[in-house]
Amino acid sequence: MANVKIAPSVLASDFGRLADEIRAVDAAGCDWIHLDVMDGHFVPNLTFGPPIIQAVRHATDKPFDAHLMVSNPDRLLVEYAKAGCNLITVHAEVCDHLDRTLAQIRDLGCRAGVSLNPHMPEDCLRYVLDRLDLVLVMSVNPGFGGQSFLPTVIDKIARINQLLDGRVVDIEVDGGITPETAPLVVEAGATALVAGSAVFKGGNEEAYRKNIEAIRASVASL
Repeated sequence: MANVKIAPSVLASDFGRLADEIRAVDAAGCDWIHLDVMDGHFVPNLTFGPPIIQAVRHATDKPFDAHLMVSNPDRLLVEYAKAGCNLITVHAEVCDHLDRTLAQIRDLGCRAGVSLNPHMPEDCLRYVLDRLDLVLVMSVNPGFGGQSFLPTVIDKIARINQLLDGRVVDIEVDGGITPETAPLVVEAGATALVAGSAVFKGGNEEAYRKNIEAIRASVASL
């Protein structure tokens, strides 16, 4: 399936060389750059925000795919858009007015996404389908990289695909994606894959290229 997008998660990169790491995965053939924004409140970890994103925006022309694992995303949506994010994804359970939040993201010129944690049912998407550009399915519990894939999300992906009913909306999957798990989620309907450890292992551009190619090859015949 040639249209599957690979989005390396910089959470697994060397933060001390973040711009160089982004350049390396860009040159290695990724499609998007996945930015895991964590606030230490909604998830038990703290990463970075708009100033860091803006500081590395020059490193690539590839889309910046920002996943906001934060308790109050509405407060800084404008800042993430200004920093250069092309896709902004929020978690359904932290938005008091999800429809309004998604509309604001689109008004800022970005693609709008909703993320579902493993425990979140897909029914919460039903009344915002026309606001959606992306659904991000968490196949681990958010907060830390390197976790094992939760196979229970495979059926959820299939149900989301059915719910979308042909709409042009990406289904992105994040957590434990490897050449072994990628075919499982793509067969269920995923169109974009977030991979952290599976891409950034090896520590250089040539290794990243081989890692990305291995994930692509695992879904090429589907």
